[in-house]
Amino acid sequence: MRSLLIVLLLAAGSAVAQNSSPSAPAKPQKADSNSSTDKSSARNPNLAPPRSDSVNAASLGDDVGESSSKNSQIDLSPPPNDTKEHPGSADVLTNEGTAGGGDTTEFHPWNPHKAAKDVEVGDYYFKRKNYIGAESRYREALLYKDNDAVATYKLAVCLDKMNRRDEALAGYEGYLKILPNGPEAAEAKKAIERLKGPAASAKPDSNAVSK
Repeated sequence: MRSLLIVLLLAAGSAVAQNSSPSAPAKPQKADSNSSTDKSSARNPNLAPPRSDSVNAASLGDDVGESSSKNSQIDLSPPPNDTKEHPGSADVLTNEGTAGGGDTTEFHPWNPHKAAKDVEVGDYYFKRKNYIGAESRYREALLYKDNDAVATYKLAVCLDKMNRRDEALAGYEGYLKILPNGPEAAEAKKAIERLKGPAASAKPDSNAVSK
């Protein structure tokens, strides 16, 4: 019995001793230097502008004036055989005409409104039998609007009035190429027959040089 009490007392004493012993202090954690740097940089952002002397020249390309991405450049060159397959396509927006009968060349933009105005002024001269003035206006209308049927026909009539047979004939035929069944097609055909007839061939052209 005495031995049992001694064992119980020893067990109780060891339990009390374990509970009363101080726990080991926790080791302090090391602060992460990277996280502290990120927080400080977030609180104090660098607002200084970039310096030109800090640019690495070795990283720049050798081509001057070209984009760093050549894939973004657009090829504007025409396709092969474009000129042969589409003759006169360059004259769609710009028509070329010679001014004053000399070597000076003027470029007239495509302007149907200006062409219609020239035809209107040409009709004014034509009604007053100023055929030279009318011819000038009709020709200018064709510079601003190439292959205009109205200006082509009226120029042919004007040249016909001035007895310039070959030019008038070419004008009537040009009108029929533009509008084979146009409103002036019947008159143009009659004029062509007249100018190609024997009476017209016997009549000298006013532009012919007398020998």
